[in-house]
Amino acid sequence: MLNTGDCQTHFVHQKTIDRVKESIPKEENLYDLADFFKMFGDTSRIKILKALSISELCVCDLSELLNISQSAMSHQLRTLRQVNLVKFRKQGKIAFYSLKDDHVKQILDIGIQHIEEAL
Repeated sequence: MLNTGDCQTHFVHQKTIDRVKESIPKEENLYDLADFFKMFGDTSRIKILKALSISELCVCDLSELLNISQSAMSHQLRTLRQVNLVKFRKQGKIAFYSLKDDHVKQILDIGIQHIEEAL
């Protein structure tokens, strides 16, 4: 007989369910979290974030480094800024981008570590 992992009897562990239910974030926070993780679903954005985890860079530098047009780079950076993954500072006419905080670098590092462990 194939073991599918299904329960063989129907018994609800209500205390466990109640404890877990209390720990799950509010629905709107879960939607925001899903949107947040969608930003990591694009290779170009991952490359941008990884580059910015190493050094602050301007749009021109990022475009050259990743071989992406400045227009496309600006669009990606605007998207990343809207979800608070990156920030920028102006120096004259040049905007320098960096990661919003160390959490972003930690998420990238943990993700890469997870992938490399699977290999």
